[in-house]
Amino acid sequence: MTGQSFRLKFICHYAIIIHYGNQASIIQNMNREKEINALKKEYLSLIEKFTPEEIKKNPIFNLEKEEELEITLNKSLVEKLGLEEWLENYKKEAEISTGGIRGAQNVIYYWDTRFPINQIGIALATIGKALVLRDDIKGREIHKIASGEVRYNTQSYIDLISRIQANLGIHTHLPFGRKTVPVWMVSFLIFMLDRDGGEYVTSSHAISSKTATKDFDNQGSNFFPEMSLRFVAKIEEMLKQAKENPEGFTIKLAPRNNKLITEDFNGYDMYADYLKKNVAKDVNIKLIKEATAAGFKLMYETVGGCMYNSMVPILDKLGILAPFDWRNKEEDPFFHGVGKVWKENPKIGKKEFFDLSCDFCLMDVTKSANFEKDLKDKPIGYVVLMSDPDGDRLAVGQVEPTDRIKKIEEMGAGYIKIDEKKIFVVYHPSYAFLLIMDYYMKQLKEEEVWPNHPRFIITTAPSPKFWDEWAGNNGIKVITTPVGIKEISYAIRKVEKQIFANPEKDVIIEDIFSNEINLGKDPRMVFGGEESGGMIIGLENPVESKGGRKAISMREKTAGEASIIATALAAYLFKNKKLISEHLEDIFKENKIKSIYFLRDDIIYYNESEQDPKKMFQEKAAGEVKRDKTDGFYLSLILALRDGKTNIETIRDILKEAMPELNFSRLQDIKFAGDSVFFQFENSFFVQIRRSGTDAKMRGYSGGYKKEDCRFYLDKMLHYDGEIKNLYEKNIPSDYLRNIYATVREIYKKYLYKNL
Repeated sequence: MTGQSFRLKFICHYAIIIHYGNQASIIQNMNREKEINALKKEYLSLIEKFTPEEIKKNPIFNLEKEEELEITLNKSLVEKLGLEEWLENYKKEAEISTGGIRGAQNVIYYWDTRFPINQIGIALATIGKALVLRDDIKGREIHKIASGEVRYNTQSYIDLISRIQANLGIHTHLPFGRKTVPVWMVSFLIFMLDRDGGEYVTSSHAISSKTATKDFDNQGSNFFPEMSLRFVAKIEEMLKQAKENPEGFTIKLAPRNNKLITEDFNGYDMYADYLKKNVAKDVNIKLIKEATAAGFKLMYETVGGCMYNSMVPILDKLGILAPFDWRNKEEDPFFHGVGKVWKENPKIGKKEFFDLSCDFCLMDVTKSANFEKDLKDKPIGYVVLMSDPDGDRLAVGQVEPTDRIKKIEEMGAGYIKIDEKKIFVVYHPSYAFLLIMDYYMKQLKEEEVWPNHPRFIITTAPSPKFWDEWAGNNGIKVITTPVGIKEISYAIRKVEKQIFANPEKDVIIEDIFSNEINLGKDPRMVFGGEESGGMIIGLENPVESKGGRKAISMREKTAGEASIIATALAAYLFKNKKLISEHLEDIFKENKIKSIYFLRDDIIYYNESEQDPKKMFQEKAAGEVKRDKTDGFYLSLILALRDGKTNIETIRDILKEAMPELNFSRLQDIKFAGDSVFFQFENSFFVQIRRSGTDAKMRGYSGGYKKEDCRFYLDKMLHYDGEIKNLYEKNIPSDYLRNIYATVREIYKKYLYKNL
């Protein structure tokens, strides 16, 4: 397509669009709606089927009652509810959790203690956290924020948390009207208002039956495992008292109208003002308004999460609400069927309900969302922003012409066919974030502020290496952390500690690979993020909290920031008549990037949607054994190498014996990545294999300059079953496997707390 013909096509599509009501599209939509209704009916009927009548009739706390409530746990009740078994599993999750202690719940009868997350479990955890805070804070009132997203039973958990905290003398701040708010808003307000922490009910992009209480410290950062284990120890004491003390252990809930429970925030004004300091600068707002006046439109898909109710007032305050078309804006814990499918169970030979999650990084999830119906009459160049339910992740897609398919496939992006002329291209966040950080850098250069500070980005170990190549080409330092936004947050805090102590002194940071990185004097973060869709943008001038604390960025990944700058980027592309795929090609060329491919794959060892808790736990436990066998095999190699018990040549031989179809002579090094092993091959080609911190899953990542290599090596290494063979047995001491996770935690903790 010539530039002129593309411009004509672009302009025509952005003219008045007449909808003809394509019959096939209507039938397709009706069929999918019918399918979603059937899936939801099956989902709820399975819960009814596997929940005993005794559980259905006996909620532990009747939260419909607004007056004071209490229950006394004794030995008999602890045993009846299986609380010791529950705590054993809860503690296991707390030791490795990366984003709240997540788990399945009975979404109808949420007091069901057969599931990891339940009414009494949340009550005990809330008391444990409150007691830890009271140990740490003396002589003044404690203030926490509590809120959540659209998960099943969110409001009941928030009510439970706030009433327990009020009974223990902790002031709990709730949103006006107890509305849902995004996770980043809670983190932001904790920092800006100097709260003592917060609790947020969410499970990010996970399946509908999962939830968690995500804990925040007084900076708005996620808890680390050691912090969680402190309150888990308090729960152990409570259950001990319940079993051994004749009076048991009593849990009390204050009345709902207790004076220590106040609905007093939404944060819209404060957050809009914050955005004006980085992504919502005048130049971006002006660009979006000018493009809108010329016909610019884009879609915001919220999967029935909490983003619509918060982003609309924020966008309105910024004056840029007009271009947005909203999709699935009504709050829905079933996420409007996104990710819900019939999938064949090979064990029984028939299809059953399966929840793939609502993670748009996964093409199967995107395909289930039925975008082709709503994009049928949208023009080429039309951009779609896709957030998850709690608003911490963002994915980007665009309607592009079918004559770009070959380029799209070469680039490694996924797509869905809309019709004979159009496709919907879904860009993995890795690619979208490269565009965003490049756009932001160029904007700072145009403002002539770029030379004012040395620049750096923070990424996680499995994130694509084309971020590193881009950064190196632009004189930007790279800090690499383990997986998780809290890891990025703590790296930011280490940088801030040195900046604010002495802005005239070079800031030196050690990354997870034990590299010392000199960031220079008074540096600024351009971008902090991970491949899974979470990001934050840095500030030119530190922001200051109500109490005088300073920060060069916030502590939680946010689709709030991401969607603003992504909209500005989309407006820029609209103005310049350019597609995302074309712009991406240009950035690769400008920066001489070679490792243009990035792949990710997961192994899920059981059906997370299983509503029979006994079967679910059995299959999950069996999956965890498989997961840890593979994970332990790889981790033991890096630990033996670190301790000088082996060398890289021997490791190549061990891997070759295990996976003879792969050429490990290309392997240059293996590195400890905090919770997993990073395999560095020649020419910047890498593979990383890591277990999920919250579930019976293995995750694999690969990147490089040859897509075939990335896919082949990733597939073989991710699916290796961890079998111990001859060379391994001869060269790797057996005690490494026995003590693997205790050893890993110790190494990780030394990295984490160094210079904090």
